[in-house]
Amino acid sequence: MAGKVVEFLRKKDFEFKQELGQGACGRTVLLYDAVIDESFVCKKYSPVYDSLREELFKNFVREIKLLHLVNHPNVVRVFNYYLYPEQLLGYILMEYVQGTDIEDYIASRPEDLNEVFIQVIDGFNHLEKHNILHRDIRPHNLLVGDNGTVKIIDFGFGKRTNAPADFDKSITLNWWCDPPQEFNQSVYDYQTEIYFLGKLFQKIIVEHGLAHFKYKNLLARMCAFEPQNRCSSFSEIRREILSEKFEDIEFEHSELHAYRTFSTALHSALSKIEKSTKYYDDILDIQSRLEECYKKVMLEENIPSSPTLLKCFINGSYYSMRRPISVQTLKSFVELLRACSREKKNIILSNIQSRLDSIPRYEDSDEDDIPF
Repeated sequence: MAGKVVEFLRKKDFEFKQELGQGACGRTVLLYDAVIDESFVCKKYSPVYDSLREELFKNFVREIKLLHLVNHPNVVRVFNYYLYPEQLLGYILMEYVQGTDIEDYIASRPEDLNEVFIQVIDGFNHLEKHNILHRDIRPHNLLVGDNGTVKIIDFGFGKRTNAPADFDKSITLNWWCDPPQEFNQSVYDYQTEIYFLGKLFQKIIVEHGLAHFKYKNLLARMCAFEPQNRCSSFSEIRREILSEKFEDIEFEHSELHAYRTFSTALHSALSKIEKSTKYYDDILDIQSRLEECYKKVMLEENIPSSPTLLKCFINGSYYSMRRPISVQTLKSFVELLRACSREKKNIILSNIQSRLDSIPRYEDSDEDDIPF
């Protein structure tokens, strides 16, 4: 059966509702499926400039690939696609977000500013974890539904950070604010995304005179012109938000002891971490891995191999040192997580990642700078 072509013979029909817009790569319309009583956005590949039809088709296919990589409440979902490479034609079927762009939404519901900011950071943190750069951060590419849920849309200029350069520098044509310092070196990375998001929120806050924004100091660091003065990653921003959000939660002495003993052991087992390495941030998944790790070593005095433990937290390359971590340290930490609320678990993870951030970073000599 392997390799056999599976044919779907039934043609699927939709009811056309309305035009939604025209972008550089495609025309979008609203369609309705009467069978399941749902509306969908359909993006048809239809570039503005026919001379770029062949070149931009690669962008369209790449957008489909990127959207299939992510599954997050704050990133638009793709349900299906239809590609006809011979005719340079294609369609993407996506979820319909009934709402407005982020600027208009905040202007009409300023009380939601802080919550919208948190959702945007969560969405871009998810993209960062999957090595995806959006590269076209504008108000109309950040929608907010009528239910208050943020959706990042339009990945036509997006790319994976390990992908080669393509459609050189097209994304620099029409920026709505002054670009950051790294544009002088033709660099666009996650810190650049942080800059443009920061500038977007700064613009909305200033233009609408919003004085109740909770994360002013954090926003100032996001908007720093020089990369060295800017937040380094979305995961760093997310951790800072979590630490502020839960600052009133207190830990018992025994809980602090279990956490500090474990985090110190974890920290001492590492000598350096590769610069592009990410952290896992699903605390329930991490807890499950730690419990599985404990089951495999519970009869030992020390954990035989520290990488088994380190890989529960670190998603990427690093150098470890042969320093023993006691099984009792792991057991106490697992018991701590089992007994904690979700809020406490998130604080614990945020603090561990801050400890890991203090470990020296190294550049992978085989990795090139990310071009536009």
